[in-house]
Amino acid sequence: MTPTGWNSARPWRGIMVATALPLRDDLSVDYDAYAEHVRWLIANGCDGVVPNGSLGEYQTLTDTERARVVEVAVAAAGDGARVMPGVAAYGSAESRRWAQQAAEAGCGSVLLLPPNAYRADERAVRAHYAEVAGAGVPVVAYNNPFDTKVDLTPGLLARLHQDGTIAAVKEFSGDVRRAYELAELAPELDLLIGADDVLLELALAGAVGWVAGYPNAFPAACSELYRAAVAGDLATALPLYKSLHPLLRWDSRTEFVQAVKLSMDIAGRHGGPVRPPRSALAGETRAAVRSATGKAVADGHR
Repeated sequence: MTPTGWNSARPWRGIMVATALPLRDDLSVDYDAYAEHVRWLIANGCDGVVPNGSLGEYQTLTDTERARVVEVAVAAAGDGARVMPGVAAYGSAESRRWAQQAAEAGCGSVLLLPPNAYRADERAVRAHYAEVAGAGVPVVAYNNPFDTKVDLTPGLLARLHQDGTIAAVKEFSGDVRRAYELAELAPELDLLIGADDVLLELALAGAVGWVAGYPNAFPAACSELYRAAVAGDLATALPLYKSLHPLLRWDSRTEFVQAVKLSMDIAGRHGGPVRPPRSALAGETRAAVRSATGKAVADGHR
């Protein structure tokens, strides 16, 4: 199965998988396994990948590892435009350096959180995005007010788009109502689904992309769900969504990295361990992820 409808002029559209990063038992990065994973995702209906996001455990990587992950993703994807690295950092200058590295590697866009070392005000947020946009690669904003404590409201996103510093937004607030306000305030700003468990709602509200977690384990099923949802084919999308939702909601929980990796292991992929301070799931949480993943496998999802 090959990607359909991918737009190289706006490469952040479609299913961009926030890739989990395969680690060996000694917690070193398995770059060969990562390259194979990127190729497998694209072969199974996904449009591109997002390395060095939270799901890719970027906070635990050395600079050398983080740069190499991007280079491996570009080579494996076959077209750098399909790669949208996360460039979050504590300082704007450091985020710009990561954006420049992505541009030099041939990436089509980058994903950028607002300043997250403190609760930044609007002036600081706009300056931050302007600094990183200066690297010359299209910037996709990432609104995650739960973790950053900075809320990119529809009004602020519209002003960032008017500034010319962002091309799209990954919306993770979970508030579907924002999609409609954003469309009124900034109709040319692309809305990307940021949380797996509001996929159908945001697709019907006009989202043109999905920065996705669970395609790491079930790319074909998630691809079918997304494409049906954006096409308004509820007869196909709704049963799939109900079937997959017990898994998709893990994307919005604190243990999302461990949950996705465990699901990958159960589905026959290599999820593997996580780096500290994260630790493997245990007890009822592990049992719940195993149960939901087992049901998805039993339902024939892949």
